Amino acid sequence: MSTIGFIGLGNMGAPMAANLVKSGGHVLGFDVVPASREASARDGVQIVANARGTVENADIVISMLPGSEHVLSVWNDVVPHARQGTLFIDCSTIDVASARKAHALAAGRGIATLDAPVSGGVGGAKAATLTFMVGGTKEAFAHGKPILERMGKRVVHCGEAGNGQAAKICNNMILGASMIAVSEAFVLGEKLGLSHQALFDVASASSGQCWSLTSYCPVPGPVPTSPANNGYKAGFTAALMLKDLKLAREAAESVKARTALGAHAAQIYEEFAAAGQSAADFSAIINFVREQSQRG
Repeated sequence: MSTIGFIGLGNMGAPMAANLVKSGGHVLGFDVVPASREASARDGVQIVANARGTVENADIVISMLPGSEHVLSVWNDVVPHARQGTLFIDCSTIDVASARKAHALAAGRGIATLDAPVSGGVGGAKAATLTFMVGGTKEAFAHGKPILERMGKRVVHCGEAGNGQAAKICNNMILGASMIAVSEAFVLGEKLGLSHQALFDVASASSGQCWSLTSYCPVPGPVPTSPANNGYKAGFTAALMLKDLKLAREAAESVKARTALGAHAAQIYEEFAAAGQSAADFSAIINFVREQSQRG
């Protein structure tokens, strides 16, 4: 069984690393937060002294970090200490340009790489049902796919370096905009005297059907497992949705693509976050839509 280095044992990284341990892997892990290191140690991860310690004896190194600057900083630090033949996989969600910089950094030292951001949230990370959107060479993908399959149920090769990040931000631009649209429809229905269940029953079986409605319905009742039935406790926070929408907006600007709905969705989530709701689930945007409607 391969030795796997894992850098970043936060809300997503910790359960992902734990699933690698459960599947028989030897995982060397590090996080800058002591509590995260302690929690992962209880899950069977062998905690090392620093990020470099995760790569020195690893066959595969996985990073799951908050942003572009963290990935580039950590990779600059650890890549020179990796053995030839090691595969680096970054599962963070970062901008496409930075992802390609990370690939180039490792390629300069003969290290194979993949960018493999995820969809599925903390619940998917715990259940090992994540979807991985992967960019990199066919050879690197063939090497990394069996490891990713131990943490998720769907692993899609999206093409060249950086294309995993491109797929992730495009997907989440759809998700952010569709959640706002579903929320607006429910608020409009409320004002017109339509029950939540009636609207759900119609739209979920008609042309308005989408994941934001049928799997993550933003009102209590129709979908028992949605955060709306648990006080909008976050599976995927509004802050993370805003981060991804901003990445999509920046990418669109860089290639001169017109994404008016995506940009407007980013603006709405910016206002929601500024109102103190960053930590709420992103589906709680319906409360913001309702409040704005009440103001007229």
